[in-house]
Amino acid sequence: MTKAKNTVTIDNYLDSHYIHRSNWLRAAVLGANDGIISVSSLAIGVATASITRDPILLATVAGLVAGALSMAAGEYVSVSSQTDIEEADIEREKLELEKMPEAEMQILAQIYEKRGLTKETALQVAKELTASDALAAHIRDELGLNEVSQAKPIQAAFASGAAFTAGGLLPLAVALFAPVAQMEYFLYGFTILSLIMLGAVSAKTGGSSIPKAILRIVVWGTIAMGLSALVGYLFGVKV
Repeated sequence: MTKAKNTVTIDNYLDSHYIHRSNWLRAAVLGANDGIISVSSLAIGVATASITRDPILLATVAGLVAGALSMAAGEYVSVSSQTDIEEADIEREKLELEKMPEAEMQILAQIYEKRGLTKETALQVAKELTASDALAAHIRDELGLNEVSQAKPIQAAFASGAAFTAGGLLPLAVALFAPVAQMEYFLYGFTILSLIMLGAVSAKTGGSSIPKAILRIVVWGTIAMGLSALVGYLFGVKV
């Protein structure tokens, strides 16, 4: 019998880490968190100043729709701006490689030397990478861009908008079915439960501390909803 050999490839190695999930995970967690907290806070603020369900539902639906569109558009615009900067830097790097290739190779060598290589080794590595693909080497090591870190506007916009909608559906369900008299308490309870689940899932997906993620998201969610309820009580307009 022959034993199967365990081979490790770069793809398998990267799959064992979580950094490649950072772009979409950040957008998704931000969207879901914002959807849960902002829509719940809006519903709580209206619920504390209302004795009927209709104003609460209207505010919740309006907040859900407007928030999802705003999150998607905002994420797309901000990430697109980052993409524009990255592309401009890449074009600038192309011109520099055409005009002063030797100087650019020396820049690479200095980068590798600062990372711990000897001067001779750093220069040799710079020469070999320049011969292989000079632009790729400079994009990766001088500009610090790679497939993981590069901005993806469409992906970020979709993740944020969809996550906001998913998060905002919970307070909408509570606004539909919970008793109006105790609406704010139902909203707070279900929102905290949702935030705990979101914190645990995001931490598990990202490979970080679950208790720390839960504590952070619950504390700030409670503050947001508490202030929203206070505003509703202060206005005290029963509709």
